[in-house]
Amino acid sequence: MTHYYDRTNLSRIPELIKLVPQAAGSFLAFEKDVYHASDAIPAKMKELIAVAVAHVTGCPYCIDMHVKKCKALGGTREEIVEAVLIAASTRAGAILSHATHALISFEEDDNKRSHKKAEQSSSAPDCFC
Repeated sequence: MTHYYDRTNLSRIPELIKLVPQAAGSFLAFEKDVYHASDAIPAKMKELIAVAVAHVTGCPYCIDMHVKKCKALGGTREEIVEAVLIAASTRAGAILSHATHALISFEEDDNKRSHKKAEQSSSAPDCFC
């Protein structure tokens, strides 16, 4: 087997597009609009946002592409690393904020939970993750 994240994998994107041309066309038009239809956010800033999001989603292809685009637009190493750290901090903050749900779940009255489960359909899953 080849390396999981091999850049040559991207050469198969046209194959994906041919399999679902309408959906792919809609996506590509959306992406073009996001990056080019408005200049309310400067292009370099859009690329810094994309670099940060690519790190949150964990896509090495997007990291590579958006870092290169950002650099071509004058982005610096410092800006890129700072954008990544902002993403990391924001993601960590969201995890911490969601921990309040863990506390609430832990403290929830077991009788309420049992009653609630009885009302739900037995075929419905409790969680989709």
